[in-house]
Amino acid sequence: MSVSDVLKVDVDGTVATITLNRPAKHNLLQISDMGAFTALLDDIDGRDDLRVLVLTGTGERSFCAGVDLGAVQETDWSNNPLERLCDRMEAMAVPTVCALNGSVYGGACDLALACDFRIGVDGMKLVMPPARLGVIYHETGLKRFVERLGPQVARRLFLVSEIMPSDELLTIGFLDRVVARGDLVRTVETFVDELAGMSPLAVRGMKRAINEISRGTLDAARLKEETLACFASDDLAEGLAASRQKRKPDFRGS
Repeated sequence: MSVSDVLKVDVDGTVATITLNRPAKHNLLQISDMGAFTALLDDIDGRDDLRVLVLTGTGERSFCAGVDLGAVQETDWSNNPLERLCDRMEAMAVPTVCALNGSVYGGACDLALACDFRIGVDGMKLVMPPARLGVIYHETGLKRFVERLGPQVARRLFLVSEIMPSDELLTIGFLDRVVARGDLVRTVETFVDELAGMSPLAVRGMKRAINEISRGTLDAARLKEETLACFASDDLAEGLAASRQKRKPDFRGS
């Protein structure tokens, strides 16, 4: 299934994969792509049968080169399409995994950081160029970098556009794992299988709570309500039974 030539979508059981497919231009995103991408995330989030979303790119050089600079001056940034896309990715109910098949630049760094997990390849690098271009990056993106990586790392990335290689990206916490290029697909599949096997009720509730806690916006009443619902759920009964029987649980999300 394909939403467009650039956004390839594959659904395998409970896992959806979006592949950025413009390798000749380093999987660059056009302004028009971002609205379609955001709508695609809405559609995926509306499906009860999916448990994990994977985001990756085509080719071996770049995950994504960010946003096409040729249209920057003609775009209305008061309603920032990149900010909407990255915020929508962060708000996904299902856990998200970014499989970085190559280097990442500009707004694509924010899109990757908006995912819950990032697995990259050895030799990749990251560059955030707004200061080199004369641009102030959008509010929620700056917050995301400060919250997830810390203010000093954000200064290094945004104020001096420091080029960070894969080993440094692992050190600062941008990457959760770095693997050899030939091991990326297998590593991501193994991780995703493990993630998809968790209780969707527990994972979705805790994902939202973790994001809210990091932003200082925790809805404590909702968290308590969802916690109590889990204690009365079929998922809990299945999890306890599987633990006693020393088998893998078969969660249904109810």
